[in-house]
Order: sequence, then structure tokens, then C-alpha cells
Amino acid sequence: MNNRFFNLYSHGFARVAVAIPRCRIADPAYNVEQTVALARQAAEQGAALVAFPELGLSAYSCDDLFHQKALLDACEEALAAVVEASNTLPVAMVVGLPLRVNHQLFNCAAVVASGRVLGLVPKSFLPNYGEFYESRQFSAAECAAVDAIELFGESVPFGPNQVFEVENLPLLRFHVEICEDVWVPVPPSSFAAMAGATVLVNLSASNVLVGKSTYRHQLVSQQSARCMAAYLYTSAGRGESTTDMAWDGQAIIYEKGEMLAESARFLDESHIIFADVDLERLSQERMRATTFAQSARRHAQEVASFRVQRVKLALPFETTLPLNREIERFPYVPADRALRDERCTEVYNIQVQALIQRLSSSGIQKVVIGVSGGLDSTHALLVCAAAMDRLGLPRTNILAYTMPGFATSGRTLQQAHALMEVVGCSAKEIDIRPSCLQMLKDLGHPYAEGKEQYDVTFENVQAGERTNHLFRLANHLGAIVIGTGDLSELALGWCTYGVGDHMSHYNVNASVPKTLITHLVRWVAETGAVVKGGAEVLLNVLGTEISPELVPGKEGDDKPAQITESVIGPYELQDFNLYYILRYGFTPSKVAFLSYSAWRSKNEGRWPDEHGARNEYELDAIKRNLSIFLFRFFKTSQFKRSCVPNGPKVGNGGSLSPRGDWRAPSDSEATVWLDDLANIPDQQ
Repeated sequence: MNNRFFNLYSHGFARVAVAIPRCRIADPAYNVEQTVALARQAAEQGAALVAFPELGLSAYSCDDLFHQKALLDACEEALAAVVEASNTLPVAMVVGLPLRVNHQLFNCAAVVASGRVLGLVPKSFLPNYGEFYESRQFSAAECAAVDAIELFGESVPFGPNQVFEVENLPLLRFHVEICEDVWVPVPPSSFAAMAGATVLVNLSASNVLVGKSTYRHQLVSQQSARCMAAYLYTSAGRGESTTDMAWDGQAIIYEKGEMLAESARFLDESHIIFADVDLERLSQERMRATTFAQSARRHAQEVASFRVQRVKLALPFETTLPLNREIERFPYVPADRALRDERCTEVYNIQVQALIQRLSSSGIQKVVIGVSGGLDSTHALLVCAAAMDRLGLPRTNILAYTMPGFATSGRTLQQAHALMEVVGCSAKEIDIRPSCLQMLKDLGHPYAEGKEQYDVTFENVQAGERTNHLFRLANHLGAIVIGTGDLSELALGWCTYGVGDHMSHYNVNASVPKTLITHLVRWVAETGAVVKGGAEVLLNVLGTEISPELVPGKEGDDKPAQITESVIGPYELQDFNLYYILRYGFTPSKVAFLSYSAWRSKNEGRWPDEHGARNEYELDAIKRNLSIFLFRFFKTSQFKRSCVPNGPKVGNGGSLSPRGDWRAPSDSEATVWLDDLANIPDQQ
């Protein structure tokens, strides 16, 4: 069995750890015992890197004991014990200790792996204010006159300008700075990131004060976001001297501004946290943000000063090592209720403001919109209503039309009328069947002669007639046509080109995926925003099967003959695929791994989830639907995206407008993506 697919290291992830050992002041033998025990835990969990606190082998709060030769000798012996332990532990360790170099004492971080000290990093900035007196005992990194020292019979690189690269995981390049280094205006890690470091490690002691924990989060979050990196932060805990200070032992891991893991604080015992960092995501982000490279060029001298040290680790590639990281099943929709409500509010404001600007700049005060009784047109109508309110115009300036065709169900027709009523817009019905029948006659289509031939022509004649009516109504009534098609449909090419739902004067839904539209409509129903007393109508829309309603069902059966998701796959899966392929450019195998991590059945009783989803998908279903997505997205539908109407970009998940995030040839192949997908093994 191919276990590599089910191993996080095969998909550009690295498991990292931050450890907070209980310490004893000036007792390196005890401290190294705690350190090695935690390192062993990290290795057992498959971590590639584990970071420990500043001066952890001695304890930070030794004060003038740092000038005692006995303590310094014992710290070096403790480091030797860490090196010895590393022979059997496939994890890189970063430990803190005081170290003598050329008659100076430095506050150092030692990077240890595979039985060697690979580098020594001295602290660059020594705080000497408030409760800190580090300049009393230590010299700053800039005072060092050497870039290597002899230690344990080897020449070991010395200096803050080092990046450590794991040989069999080259995206794992880490840099180490110490405590105060990240509190200064330009931390050393900023230059390290520009020199290629994807993981930034901070060995800190950091005594605790009221409010300091929050500030640590802000510092680490911003530094990881600005550097497009992961950031591992340690701080000293139980055992440090409380003569004049206190310690909370906080461990934090962030990735590009997002917190992945945090320890509890004020714990009595040693503790450790883990996170699976997406190195490939960080690399992709830097590649796309070309200003990152521009900044590196501007600081070329500092960047060029960095030395790369190679790290050999026996990472567990051949074993099954599942991702221990929460992957949102709905990447466009926050799982947290409060964040979801905030997202819905912001999306509405973006769409409404964009439509207001388009109407104001054109001098037009009316909009024409087709209302089907389905999800997308419902949301677009609500946006139009909010825009009219903001403009101080009556909602009757929304000229809404429902246009039943050969397959329109009684349910959606009733919902369309009910929706237009609760919104308070101008509402009319136009039966498009006579004009469609005339078109079919003109084409010589068999349906015009009484034959049941429901082909693409039959479907698109209806879609085209609806749009044709809307455009001519807009001409006649001095309005613009509002598009209702969403991002998910455009990604899959599920729209009628040119004269169909592909076209409008302005599409407010252009960059809003189907899963997000679902929650936007639900948010309006739950909060009463936009419409008062229309919750039941909106919930009925949400409960309606998604269908284009272009092919008639059985006589007497009001259920749709076409179910969209049975053709193009579940939107919840396809939106997941769209996000990671459009936003990050991940390979299909990685997208499938992420989807498998998010959607497989893991815990009994977990469904429905926080979004109301009741589905779960195993690997075979994930691969099948991803194949549909890849073929439609890369092979068959780009020509529709090359000429889409104007519409606002809403989120950082991406837009498919050629004027925005996505420019692609209309005649490309999907071969490389489908080939990658074909290499994924069957379900375990």
C-alpha cells in the first residue's frame, strides 16, 4: 500500500513543536533531562522541529550566576547530552544556553540534529530597561568577532545570519531569533524570511505581565503575516525565579497571521504543543506576492549575508501520518458563528457598495433582474434591495421579472413571487414559452414538431430568451441588467454563454461561491437584515434542490428533472477544490489530501456540522468529483471566463475575472492535473 499519500510530509507540510519544560534555576542536569523528554515526545509524534525557551538549559533568571564558571561548564555538558540524545531522535532541536566565545558571554540558541550542533545563534538585541539587565551579563551578536567556534571537536557556525534547511524537505528552512529580537522595529527574522526561511523560531523567556500575552499574539501574528512564514514562539514557565518577576510558559504557533496552536498558561508541569505547518502554502504566497521579492532585492546586502546550514533528518515519509490540523470544509465560510456573521455583513456591504458606485457613475437609478425562485437570484435581489435603500430610492426601482419556461416548477414560481413581494420590488411575470417555441420553430428543432428532444439547444433557447428579455427590458425602461450567476458556476462552466445567464450589465455575484451565497441568504433570514418578515420565504429557497429547470420532468411531477449537483458534483466539494486550486495553485493530489482530511468520516455523531452540512466523503468520491472539476475548470470553460461582465471581487479566495485574479488561455489542456490525480492511491 502506498502510505505516502496519507503522510502529511508528502504534501508540503511539516509538523513542528514548541516545548516548555519545567526548569530549575542553575541546574542544567535537571533541565536537560526535561528537555530531552519533551524532544522524545516531539519525535514520537513525527515532528521535524521542536523549539525550547531562551536559556532553557540554565534557566533565564540566573542573573549574576551566569558569571560562574561552574554553571557555564554545566550548561555545555547539558548541551553535549542534547547532542547525544539527538543521535536517536529524528527531530531538529533548538535549545537555549549561555555560551562563552572569545572571552565574551552570549545568550545563544543551539540547533542540534543527528548527533551534531549545526549552528549557534547569539541574541542580537539585549534589553536593558525596566526589569531587564541582560547587558550586565551578555554581549550582543554584533560584538562577536568570529563566525564559527570550536565545540565538541567540530567547527560550528556562529552568528545570527543562519538559515537551517532540512535536506529531504527543502521547503522547511528555519531561522532562529531570541526574545527581544522580535520586539524591535525590524526583527532579524524579517531578513531571514527574505533569505528563504519559511519557519521563524523565537526562543524567549518573557516574564508575564497583565496584557502581555495579548501583545505577544499581536507581535507573532503580524511578524508571521508580514514575512509570509510560520512563527514558533516559546516562553519560560514554571521553575524560573519569582524574586521580582513571574512566568506563564506560553507557547504559540502561527502561520501567516493565523494561530495554529497555543498552550495553556501557568501550568505546573512540562508541556508541548504541535502544529502542522503548510510550507507549500507559504512558498506559493511568496511567489504570487511579487513585492516580497522586491523587498528582498532592496535589502540585498542583508539577505546575502545569510548562510544556509544543511540539516539531515530521518523524516517518517513511508508511514501513515495523518494531518493534525483543522481543515475547514467550507474555506469560503468561517466555521465560527460570530466570524460567519461578520463575514456575511462585510460581503453584503462590498456587493452593495459596488452596485451603488456602478449606478451612481452611470446615472441610472433602476435595475432589471430575473428572479427564478432559486438561490443565486434571491441573493442578488437582496443586494439590489439594500443598494436602493442606501441610495434613498424606492425598491420599486428594482424591476424584477420571473420568467417561467417549459420546466419551471410550481414551487420555484411560487417562491419567486413570494420573494418579490417580501422585498417590495416591482414584480412581473413573463411567460417565455411562446417566444422559445418560435425560436425552436425557426431552428427546425424537433420539439417544435411535438417530439420530446431535450438537448442543449432546447435548454439554451430558454436561457437565451430570458437574458434577451432582460436586456431589452433594460433598454426600454432605462435600467441595467443585474447578473446573478456565481463564482462556483463560472468555475465549472455551468452557465449559458453570451446570451444566457453568463451575461449582464453588472454581476454582483461574480466572485461569491455557492456555499457562501447559501450562508448569506440564511444570515438574512436569521437576522432580518434587508427584509423584515421574509424568513420563511428565504428558508424555502434554501430548502429547494438546485436545478436549472430547463428540462421538463414527468407529467404531474413537480420535482425537477435536472439536479445540478448530480452532473457537476456537490458544490460543497467543488468550492473546496476551487479555493485551493485558484487561491494557492496546489496540485490535485494535495487538494485531495486536504479534502480527505476535512471531509472523511472521522468521528461518529459529528454530523451535521456547524454549517448544517450532513455529508461526508471518502477518497473515492473526493477523487471522482475532483476529476469533474479539473476537466471542466482547465479544459472546457475558460472561454466563458475570458469575457465575463464587470463585478466586484469580494474575498481573498479569488476571482475568475480576467481583470482580477485569473488569466488563462481558453484552449489549454487539463492533462497534467488529471495525470497527477490519477496517481492518488485507492482508499486505505
